[in-house]
Amino acid sequence: MIQENLNNINKKITETCLKMAIDPKNVVLINVSKTKPLSLLEEGYAAGMRIFGENKVQEICDKYEQFKKDDIQWHMIGHLQRNKVKYIVDKVALIHSVDSYRLAETISKEAKKKNVVAHILIQVNVAQEDSKYGLETAEVMDMVKSIHQLEHLKIEGLMTIAPFVENAEENRPIFKAMYQLSVDIKEQNLDNVSMDVLSMGMTNDFTVAIEEGATMIRIGTALFGERNY
Repeated sequence: MIQENLNNINKKITETCLKMAIDPKNVVLINVSKTKPLSLLEEGYAAGMRIFGENKVQEICDKYEQFKKDDIQWHMIGHLQRNKVKYIVDKVALIHSVDSYRLAETISKEAKKKNVVAHILIQVNVAQEDSKYGLETAEVMDMVKSIHQLEHLKIEGLMTIAPFVENAEENRPIFKAMYQLSVDIKEQNLDNVSMDVLSMGMTNDFTVAIEEGATMIRIGTALFGERNY
């Protein structure tokens, strides 16, 4: 099942990229494995998955210990509490969900202790949904300017969770706004800020996100099936 699902997603990614004259290699698929058992991750690994997205610190730590493969990456895509940063800062390749100076400061301190550089994305709540974490669009530039000089941090770009919609076109303005914001930040030429990553688009809207500049898409349901809570 997972092999077939992965093939279908990769086919859609490739078709969308070719339509937009984008190299498909420039779009990274995050296989969202949150709540899924190790057996499904192993099936995914056998199918070719190497990048897994989790939204809970405990789950990352457990899977990190149990699923030891040298060539996989873990991504923290969920809300991160400051008191839990120390458990994952040296385990994850990218933290997608930085939404405050205090969190960035804690990540910097814990990364220094582990002698690593933490790669982060700034989470933006473009749609200003009360149920979602993230900065308002107007706050992002000042936030980037305030945290880019923290030690042991590299701001790689931006992340958003768009609203759940039946018609993906409804989220196109959100993805456009994210892309423009990344361009505006890039023009500041700040140290330790690259804006190479735009993490946006999920199962229902990832093709529209790619069309509007996504370089990372986060797919769970279309790969692993409905989540188990």
